Amino acid sequence: MKVAQLWTYPVKSMVGSTVASIDLSSLGIVGDRHWAIRDLDNGGIRGAKKIGELMQFTASQQDGHVIITCPNGDVISSSHSDVNEKLSHALGRNVALESLPADNNLEHFRRGPGTSSDPMTELRNIFGREEHEPLPNFAAFPPEVAEFESPPGTHHDCWPLMVMTTSAMTAMQQALPDSNIDIKRFRPSIVINSTEPGHPEFTWTGKTAQIGTATVEFLDPCPRCVMITRRINDDIPEDRAILRHVVRDLDQNVGVYARVITPGTISLNDTLSFNS
Repeated sequence: MKVAQLWTYPVKSMVGSTVASIDLSSLGIVGDRHWAIRDLDNGGIRGAKKIGELMQFTASQQDGHVIITCPNGDVISSSHSDVNEKLSHALGRNVALESLPADNNLEHFRRGPGTSSDPMTELRNIFGREEHEPLPNFAAFPPEVAEFESPPGTHHDCWPLMVMTTSAMTAMQQALPDSNIDIKRFRPSIVINSTEPGHPEFTWTGKTAQIGTATVEFLDPCPRCVMITRRINDDIPEDRAILRHVVRDLDQNVGVYARVITPGTISLNDTLSFNS
């Protein structure tokens, strides 16, 4: 199995881009999700679970700054003094673009208040679950995300890496022929080319593997939330059928979480080799 795609996401929950190689530190991909959006009215760093429109924006790195392309084509740079005003106008809410704090200030990462007074309603909204559907297995998530929007020091939702196979994409498209199963919906870090049918990455939990000069450990399959249903553009519209399939037929998961054991570099076409 070889690396088919590598993705980086400069801003949490915005569309990122494919790259030829990534450098991994102990915290994940260097530069990945360095920026995030803070809700100035309600508090807390917010991703597309709460602000779904974020997935209609695209972000790229340029000379130490982030360049954001809005759905209407407007371009905003983090170097602009009025970046927050422009983003607030584009999103229709009062927000600020913030980078990871250099001092690892815990308050930056602390979870903001929920939008519902009922905890179950809050969770069902976040995960996009209908009343009769189960919530995911929360054991797949690191315990600190109960208190923090992301593990302190990062803007990841949970774990540093999310790995998918091309087989998984094929299987979902076959199961949902009327849906656009675009990779952008699922926000992987690494996509592995696989000829094994179905979702082979579900069997990787607990294994370690060498990819390029890095060693990674595969954790639990990735429970999916409302984000995979969000509209990205006209070709990738809102689609609740995808999440219904994932919950009903895939035990709520797509892809597998991973963490970095040995930092290194991963490039396109590098081989994934499991360690014995």
